[in-house]
Amino acid sequence: MDSTGTPAAQSFLEVAADSHFSLQNLPWGVVARPGEEPRCAVRLGDWAIDLARLQASDLLAVAGLPNGVFERDALNDFMALPASVRRAVRARLGALLRRDAPQLRDDPALRRRVLLPLADVTVLAPVRIGDYTDFYSSRDHATNVGIMFRGRQNALMPNWLHLPVGYHGRASSIVPSGTAVRRPRGQLQPNAGEPPVFGPSRLLDFELEVGFFYGGPPTELGSTLSVDAADDRIFGLVLVNDWSARDVQAWEYQPLGPFTAKNFATSISPWVVPWEALQPFRREPPPQDPAPLPYLRGERNASFDIALEVALATPRQTAPHPVCRTNFRHLYWTMQQQLAHHTVTGCNVRPGDLMASGTISGPDRDSRGSLLELTWRGSEPIRLPSGEERRFLEDGDTVIMTGWSQGDGYRVGFGEVRGDVLPARPD
Repeated sequence: MDSTGTPAAQSFLEVAADSHFSLQNLPWGVVARPGEEPRCAVRLGDWAIDLARLQASDLLAVAGLPNGVFERDALNDFMALPASVRRAVRARLGALLRRDAPQLRDDPALRRRVLLPLADVTVLAPVRIGDYTDFYSSRDHATNVGIMFRGRQNALMPNWLHLPVGYHGRASSIVPSGTAVRRPRGQLQPNAGEPPVFGPSRLLDFELEVGFFYGGPPTELGSTLSVDAADDRIFGLVLVNDWSARDVQAWEYQPLGPFTAKNFATSISPWVVPWEALQPFRREPPPQDPAPLPYLRGERNASFDIALEVALATPRQTAPHPVCRTNFRHLYWTMQQQLAHHTVTGCNVRPGDLMASGTISGPDRDSRGSLLELTWRGSEPIRLPSGEERRFLEDGDTVIMTGWSQGDGYRVGFGEVRGDVLPARPD
């Protein structure tokens, strides 16, 4: 383990013990100061470290790291480097930011250029996303939804226990945390057997997910990645809110799955938690029965202990109220299996491709990761402390998702992904 991941390691910058952005994390992102071009950064506590200026100071000399790679408005060029180079950069950053490291700590002029207070910058989308795939990897979620629509005996489709089910999403409408989401309009069928109508979605929902970005050189068309090889091609993770119009989805999804019910917006957290930062929290994945086919097995297949929460705020309920608490480790299909399955046909993947988990639900009622499940298709509304009830999202509501892994005296967290619901556009 490098010095960044040592539990006892502390920085010369003050970082609260419950901060998501500890020295053991150092998530990747992109920031801009007023009047300046965006550039790549890492976050430590309430500071962004300007990686372009740090590299220009010769303190970030790492073999294989191209000059100017951080003078970009996205992380893609850095993500494309081999994992060994990226890990060396992260280890070097951890060493420079330690409390006992004088190079940056004792150079006031360099600190003013490199250390940017978060309050003075705009945090931007971290990656140019070329392709986006959304999986359906939570057994509890798939079972709940299956019971609602097909009954308990037919809850899981016949293929579900044999492969990570997924669909191709829309990369152009992926937005960073804080971007407001407008209620979509589309075709609805309020009454079964009657013709559809057109109008605003009445059943707008959130879906609590975690996504990962592919990192490393692009794969060639026709090549594949094993589960073990996939473990080296995951750059980092973000929180994902896969906004869903349930009534639009119910009418359109057969026979080819989600389309306009999902393509209007997907929100992600802006700081990418490094794959390396999560390694202390690796856990055995849930047992898989029947055993998956050989290409979905591997010695490095793993899950992670990541606590996840969803809270709702409304114009009346201004204090966010938690409605879901669950954990990433409940996922049946792992990220390594998702990536291996994605490439098994020879599909090529590229740096910056995003793959999301699908809704993460656990076995308990309050661990269900969507309103569809929490309110059981609207029949069991959630009651907020303000006295309001929610079956699905209403205009003016705010959804806040957060997640973290708890270490010994530190956290590796994602911050939050937040979005306000705006009314549908008028006709």
